[in-house]
Amino acid sequence: MAQSETKERIVRFVTRHVGVEIQTDQAIFEQGLVDSMFAMQLVQFLERKFAIQIGAEDLDMANFASVDAMADLIARKQGTEAVRQ
Repeated sequence: MAQSETKERIVRFVTRHVGVEIQTDQAIFEQGLVDSMFAMQLVQFLERKFAIQIGAEDLDMANFASVDAMADLIARKQGTEAVRQ
């Protein structure tokens, strides 16, 4: 899956939760758009939708700070090079 499609899927999921359109580089936690309760839903969504396992070592806020960061994490977990599109 192209990283642009990965980002689109994450944006749709987060947008449904927060009720406003977000940008891929937007700091969703830092800006208070989402909280720690949503973080668990987000991890489950990413694991299910992208067939990855997110381990304790991946639970660094930097990996979830933005859609771009999550897409990079997914690319690493899937063993593909993260190329920003």
